[in-house]
Amino acid sequence: MSSRDADVIVVGAGPAGATAAHHLAAAGADVLLLERSSFPRDKVCGDGLTPRAVRELVAMGVPTAPEDGWQRTKGLRLVGGGRAHEFPWPQLSSFPEHGLVRSRHDFDELLARHAAGSGARLVERTAVTAPVRDGENGPVVGVTARPVDDAGRRTGPDTTHRAPLVLAADGVSARLATALGVHRRTDRPLGVAARAYFTTPRHDDPWMESWLELWSGEPRRSTLLPGYGWIFGLGDGTANVGLGVVGGRGTPPGVDLRALLRAWLATVPAEWTLDEAHQVGEVRSAALPMGFNRTPHLAAGALLLGDAGGMVNPFNGEGIEYAMHSGRLAAEVALQALAAPGAAGRARALAAYPSALRGDFGGYFALGRTFARLIGHPAVMAAAVRLGLPRPAVMHLVVKLLANLAEPRGGDAADRVVTALTRLAPSR
Repeated sequence: MSSRDADVIVVGAGPAGATAAHHLAAAGADVLLLERSSFPRDKVCGDGLTPRAVRELVAMGVPTAPEDGWQRTKGLRLVGGGRAHEFPWPQLSSFPEHGLVRSRHDFDELLARHAAGSGARLVERTAVTAPVRDGENGPVVGVTARPVDDAGRRTGPDTTHRAPLVLAADGVSARLATALGVHRRTDRPLGVAARAYFTTPRHDDPWMESWLELWSGEPRRSTLLPGYGWIFGLGDGTANVGLGVVGGRGTPPGVDLRALLRAWLATVPAEWTLDEAHQVGEVRSAALPMGFNRTPHLAAGALLLGDAGGMVNPFNGEGIEYAMHSGRLAAEVALQALAAPGAAGRARALAAYPSALRGDFGGYFALGRTFARLIGHPAVMAAAVRLGLPRPAVMHLVVKLLANLAEPRGGDAADRVVTALTRLAPSR
């Protein structure tokens, strides 16, 4: 390669890209972080972070105290069968004992600015259009990009940026992966979510509330859908309220997400004030690429991170933790690759990335894909809600499984069951 603009180019400054950029820059790498939008920007998300995601924030050195703008949560409130059951986050040595809630409107900017503070060069309003390869079929050695305005319109000429390593963290669109011939796997689940914000007197509720029964019409006279609704208080006078459903190709046929959201909110207790008069902004929706539904995660020397690699948890729709986790893993691998002698050594080092992802998530995501198929059957979903919720011992296990919060070594019986299931599941 005749020229170099950076050691590593990171495409996308969402949680995956910003996390990778932070860890790389903190270790001394020259990082160019390219972001299509400008901050602050909105993203369709539930805004809730489990203790897994909190652990990643702590590892980055991001302040997470309430006075820093975070709403702390102490567990899950699961609603189903006409009753609500509260389950505190498990007390584990491997994870914090609390979750967090923060709007993606400033969460993403906070991470991106944190990466910049660590030394990454953040360039906003820059749309990456294609990978640059060393020869027709050689490794990726850069990207072409163009300046754009907030509406995505070109504002200047294309530019080529070069680096030995490129990390693709460009979200569910996965433009770089698609350009490299890595397409979404239709044999793996795809979720769809819709959400809106509401002003509510319960904005500081310390529980992340999840409704496990979503009906396609009037309850008991329609189909129980594979998904759940959520209410996550932001502590600022508002709550993020939404729902997600999962299917092989997205929304189940005949389901209008916005109509489903309105119908579900009509059943929520009035004290939440989740009505049209208290809605802030519009209802927005987005796809949730689940369970490694885009592979391989190493393509022509480029690494796929977060949503670009289909890393949303099939059990609960959580994507932020897995994005950040993949960003940390990608940074670790990239640093080793940069230190490796020659192209062959770099290629061997990069091969550790998909192996690390499979080791950390492979078995768990395989279980999640099976779970997603099972809850697609209304009878299975109904039985799980009716028989599981009233049994604390069962739900202790279920919460650990759904949130992927099992102690990896030792722990109680539930930890050992979840760990054993994850290890036995095929990691691919």
